[in-house]
Amino acid sequence: MPVYKAPVDDVMFLLTDVFQIERYNNLPGFADVTPDVIEAVLSEGAKLCEEVFQPVNLSGDKQGCTRHPDGSVTTPKGYREAYEAYKAGGWLGLPAPEEFGGQGLPSTLNAIMQEFLSSANLALGMYPGLTQGAVAAMLEHASEEQKRTYLPKMISGEWTGTMNLTEPHCGTDLGLLKTRAVPNGDGSYAISGTKIFISAGEHDLAGNIVHLVLARIEGAPMGTKGITLFVVPKFLVNADGSLGARNGVSCGSIEHKMGIHGNSTCVMNYDGATGWIIGHENKGLNAMFVMMNEARLAVGIQGLGCSEVAYQNALAYAKDRRQGRALTGAAEPDKPADTLLVHPDVRRNLMSIRAFNEAARALVLWTALKADVAHRSDDAAARQAADDHMGLMTPVIKGVLTDVGFDNAVKAQQMFGGHGYIEEWGMSQFVRDARIAMIYEGANGVQAMDLVGRKLGRDGGRAIMTFFGEVGQFCQENAGHEGMAPFTGPLSAGLQQLQAATMWFMQNAMAKPDHAGAGAHDYMHLFGLVALGYMHARMARVALDKLKAGANGQTERMNGKLVTARFFMERAMPEIAAHVARIQTGSDMTMAFTAEQF
Repeated sequence: MPVYKAPVDDVMFLLTDVFQIERYNNLPGFADVTPDVIEAVLSEGAKLCEEVFQPVNLSGDKQGCTRHPDGSVTTPKGYREAYEAYKAGGWLGLPAPEEFGGQGLPSTLNAIMQEFLSSANLALGMYPGLTQGAVAAMLEHASEEQKRTYLPKMISGEWTGTMNLTEPHCGTDLGLLKTRAVPNGDGSYAISGTKIFISAGEHDLAGNIVHLVLARIEGAPMGTKGITLFVVPKFLVNADGSLGARNGVSCGSIEHKMGIHGNSTCVMNYDGATGWIIGHENKGLNAMFVMMNEARLAVGIQGLGCSEVAYQNALAYAKDRRQGRALTGAAEPDKPADTLLVHPDVRRNLMSIRAFNEAARALVLWTALKADVAHRSDDAAARQAADDHMGLMTPVIKGVLTDVGFDNAVKAQQMFGGHGYIEEWGMSQFVRDARIAMIYEGANGVQAMDLVGRKLGRDGGRAIMTFFGEVGQFCQENAGHEGMAPFTGPLSAGLQQLQAATMWFMQNAMAKPDHAGAGAHDYMHLFGLVALGYMHARMARVALDKLKAGANGQTERMNGKLVTARFFMERAMPEIAAHVARIQTGSDMTMAFTAEQF
């Protein structure tokens, strides 16, 4: 059976030592969040994930969800009890405003919980995760009446939320959507159409499901300029807040998927369902993008979560399984064979995953702290800089963390040999679950094009230049620091290559946009390597300082940080050169074939 232990210690190292969370005490919600409080909160969250969510992960995958003839859906055995425990703990409202029943704590803590949940039970964790995205969109764009009607019960977990974008004929190109909205004459609209791939579209975990639906009002312009966002509850809500009649929305079927079987991914049919505009008419994408950006960051965290749990299980197996002898001679001559951990290729796989996980976690927390600044600071310049960072990093976190997270799940599965292909070991589920993260909330090719086509040149390149400046300054300030050369050298070289690739796009892609399209995927991963390398360098600096100060009983752990960072610099950063070379070949050969030649 698979195992999982939430990496609370690593998170605390990042929050207290690397990012010094006490520096954010001026922000609302941070003042009382001392390291002791953070550790207590995360320890409770870890316990919930390890003892309640994780035990029903494998069984939930095998059982899946069941749609009944009346359109209702039953989640796997144990899911309702696990969700009730999550709801009872107030976890869904962790970052939500207190005025609507939330706890008002930093969103950074919620990002950490999202990783723990994704590792413990990705399919189950999606139910509250999507609700938090819907809450974020409504907080920013819903009317005060809508907020009072829906948010308290969504934040408490009594009701859940969804996001309805995709239709059978259109996914990323939302300008093609056909779901229509007809005015009822009383301020509401009759929504009709079919949406597909709707995660948590129907289930038995909550009393009501609040659907956020993109539709086109009759007579609205075609394309994305004519899209409006509507709130369409499963049950209509009476004036006193109680549930009324069933709305005209139903689950037509459950998608038969490769993974995340415990999440009810539905075809949703809207048959004159009553809905109300959120935000403004024909401005639906503005509102929905709040939820989409929240979801994209959450999906990047899912990639990390899958990578972490796969690593933990592969490591446990490698320490226990005996196979062959060490190349340098028997490590344990009194045993019939040595453990897998003596073999360099096994260690290469494990170290690759570990080095990614530690840096990816740091990148997530760095960005989560920026999100708190963007939403909570009263300093306009600080909010702007944080928002720039979020815009730049969102496609990188979503694209790179899910691409590599899937690759790492496969590497971890490989450590089991044939047993990794057998369902009872659980590794197959990690691979299958991780695969969807590369696809939903904007496939990773779309993320790469968003980065190259929109984010690099946005506001005159302000965000990317700020990133270049910060990493470059770090390298300059630490180049002469004792012990930092193995980290600042490769990072500085990687930064120069990233800058060169960026300049190549500026010089070549304007005249020939296909150059940007052909190189976008490589650029996204090139950017990711530099960002992850920067995280390792920052962690290494802290580890060196701690060791110099005596380490306070953490000598082995800090040395481990240095080894992991050195491994990343020596084994991962050289991949940058290949990405640059491919970018600079342009698009000629990529686009050379005619359609008939394929």
